[in-house]
Amino acid sequence: MKTLSTLAAVAFLAVSLNAAARDDHKMFPLKDALEAPAAQEKLDKSIKLYFAGQPHPAVIKELGIWPTNKKTNAFGKPDTEACNWAFLSAMLTLQERAQKEGGNAVIDIKSNYRKIETASATEFMCGAGNIMAGVAFKGTVVKVAE
Repeated sequence: MKTLSTLAAVAFLAVSLNAAARDDHKMFPLKDALEAPAAQEKLDKSIKLYFAGQPHPAVIKELGIWPTNKKTNAFGKPDTEACNWAFLSAMLTLQERAQKEGGNAVIDIKSNYRKIETASATEFMCGAGNIMAGVAFKGTVVKVAE
C-alpha cells in the first residue's frame, strides 16, 4: 500500500511539473491589446507607438533602441488576458523610456521573446504558461515631426 501511495505521489508530481512548465509561444492581435480598456486608460496618447512596418511621421532625431521584457501572473487567467496585460506593461515601459530620452514616439517595435525577433504590424508574440506570461519587445525611441 505504501508503494502504491508513493507511486501515485510521484506520478502526480511529474504531471504537475509538466503542466507548470508550459511555455506556448503565441501570436496575439495588436489591435485587441491596444484597444483594451486598461490600455486606453493608461497609455500616454502623446507618445505614439509604431510597430514594425507601420508608417510614421518623419524622424527628426533617433534617441536609441531600447528593449523591454515584462512578465505577469497568468495563474487561472486566459492566455489572452495575461498576454495583453504583459503587453500593456511593456508598452508603458517603452513610453516611459521615450519620455525620459526626450522622444515623442517609439518606432519599429518588434517582439523579441526569447531573443526570437518577430516583426509584425498586426500581431505580437507572447510566451504563455500556466503560472506566468511574458513578452519582450525592442523599439527605437525617436523624436518625430508633429
